[in-house]
Amino acid sequence: MEDINEWNRSVIEEFRANAGVVSGVFTGIALLILHNVGAKSGEPRLNPLAYQQLEDGYAIFGSMGGAPKNPAWVHNIAANPKVEVEFGDRTEVLVARVASGSERARIWAKQKVDMPQFAEYEAKTDREIPVIVLESAA
Repeated sequence: MEDINEWNRSVIEEFRANAGVVSGVFTGIALLILHNVGAKSGEPRLNPLAYQQLEDGYAIFGSMGGAPKNPAWVHNIAANPKVEVEFGDRTEVLVARVASGSERARIWAKQKVDMPQFAEYEAKTDREIPVIVLESAA
């Protein structure tokens, strides 16, 4: 299997070359690039992620394809919630927080309808997949 970091690099390169449009498994999917800071290392990290537009922000999902543990970026943004996000032709500084209760349920249910593969990810794991809300830092 291709190294995940190399795969992410190729997705990010295509994203940036095509104003946020990526082919292959991401054809037709709304993508962003999450800039976060490593909780231990303090080093910058970039993660291409599917997102859902919300009324006052965006939601991203710590699915990691249904892996048994959360992706590292979930831990990173818990430690450093101020993030930068690239959308095709623009960048925003946002603050991340974990959705819970009815807010999480509503966002997660919509994501599974909009992108059924997220229901598959949920079925693969025993953990609750984190739903992260990104909101204006202002």
